[in-house]
Amino acid sequence: MEKDDGGWWRIVTDRVKPGDPYGFRLESGLVVPDPASRRQFGDVHSLSVLVDPTAYEWKTAGWNGRAWEETVFYELHTGTFSPRGDFDGIVEKLDYLKETGITAIELLPVAEFGGRRGWGYDGVLLYCPHEVYGGEEGLKRLVDAAHERGLMVFLDVVYNHFGPDGNYLGAYAPEFFHEEIHTPWGAAIAYDEQPVRDFMIDNALFWLEEFRIDGLRLDAIDSIKDTTDTPLVKELAARVREVFPDRHVHITTEDDRNITWHIEREGGQPTLVSAEWNDDFHHTAHVVATHEEEGYYADYSRKSVAQMAKALATGFVFQGEHSGHRGRDVGVSSAHLPPTAFVNFLQNHDQIGNRAFGDRLADLASRRVVECLQAILLLSPQIPLMFMGDEFGSTDPFCFFTDFDGELGAAVREGRRAEFKKFAAFHDEDARKLIPDPNAETTFKASMLDWSAIGRPTYRRRLEMVKRLLERRQKLIVPLLSGELPRGCGEYHVSDETLAFVVAWHLKDGAVLHLFANLDDEPWALPSDVVTGDLTCGTLLHAHPKDAEEALKTGILPGPSVVFRLESQKLLAGAGR
Repeated sequence: MEKDDGGWWRIVTDRVKPGDPYGFRLESGLVVPDPASRRQFGDVHSLSVLVDPTAYEWKTAGWNGRAWEETVFYELHTGTFSPRGDFDGIVEKLDYLKETGITAIELLPVAEFGGRRGWGYDGVLLYCPHEVYGGEEGLKRLVDAAHERGLMVFLDVVYNHFGPDGNYLGAYAPEFFHEEIHTPWGAAIAYDEQPVRDFMIDNALFWLEEFRIDGLRLDAIDSIKDTTDTPLVKELAARVREVFPDRHVHITTEDDRNITWHIEREGGQPTLVSAEWNDDFHHTAHVVATHEEEGYYADYSRKSVAQMAKALATGFVFQGEHSGHRGRDVGVSSAHLPPTAFVNFLQNHDQIGNRAFGDRLADLASRRVVECLQAILLLSPQIPLMFMGDEFGSTDPFCFFTDFDGELGAAVREGRRAEFKKFAAFHDEDARKLIPDPNAETTFKASMLDWSAIGRPTYRRRLEMVKRLLERRQKLIVPLLSGELPRGCGEYHVSDETLAFVVAWHLKDGAVLHLFANLDDEPWALPSDVVTGDLTCGTLLHAHPKDAEEALKTGILPGPSVVFRLESQKLLAGAGR
């Protein structure tokens, strides 16, 4: 092989044909897989297999995607979503998801990782779909089948670190990492090296082009240690916009800093990133529902309802305020951004799986409060995301699981249990031993979604409620979210006496969407100096329970309850922003 001026080693040969295994022998004698392998002969330590990227015959070659405001995310883990545990198992459920009202499935990372089972955030071969899931052919079949049904497919990608098992880059390209810059997962990736930068940006374009993926979620971009003047995310997003000008291609990000430069709009359209995952909304909702106050929830314990209203109306909770948990001021103003610049959720893989036992909100809070929160999630103008099973109120755990053995397996197991030492329930070592072993196959199997639950009345009723909410969202709310919305379109009022609030969003064509919410057990009398106008006018989108609408007409909101109305007039006076 010869090294070019850009730092890449190259060879051109006809000795390997599609379907043949190949690898690279280092001077030390070690044989390593292709770092851009499309398929592996076995696992991450085996030879790569040459793939013809044009061999798959697409049925939906003319698919151009869907507008961002139509997005309703359904996050799923390929290995635990279906009994098959692969891409074809997802295909079998696509009609169900479409009928539910889902418009986009979001896959947890599928790049090849060590072992057979895992969340996917320890990927090492970033161009290679996990063979256990069905490899590159299986993923293309899934995307094709989804597009046939009008569903988008998003993929979670990880550019802040590589996994600990099967990453051979350091053996032949030590320049790929900065040993002196540390991250929670080891040495930082050297994004000041142009070949490294190109490798990652090309990976994003690869998924979008070769697999016709509709969008990417960039994991924990705050953990990308980029020392250059142009952040990787900025360059990556700009390249995506440049390469795919005629397709609806979307990018979302996860970031603990509450920054906004990457989600700004121009003429109502995102210039770089479509939306930010809003952990603030999740944390406020979780505290309201469970009253938990440990860990990062401590920042939300005192004024959780006020913070929820603020998040719904203006984006982030922390917009420059001091975070006691983080020990610093966090965030910048986000009130000028449209609601569609944020992805909201009540649960996701992290917020369930990073709990000691992987328990869901349905097991931690009252059913009525959870149903109220679900209505708030699905009818508010932010982009909603549900984790697999949320639509029918699943109580199945989703645990943290891996497939490591030896010293690495022991380190992961003990590290997992050590994470919970700071929580009161796990100060005792014996209590920590009860936390499921991530490497045990039983932990993985316990996380499989139980589809038989839908046959039981409680779960069936929840599913029907979600279907109704999503049908009304697409019919009545989505058309009001396109184009350029009024700047600072959200306002809110919060009760001083109870867990109640009102939010109003000024949307397209002068329409105003009102949310009346009381998450307390006691009724709330709406203050006459705050709520003005006729509470009986407009279009009722949802009332839970059903008698909440009649009570609201008299100025009383029972608890817990929510009412959504679509009006042509403003009903709030003296509200905050």
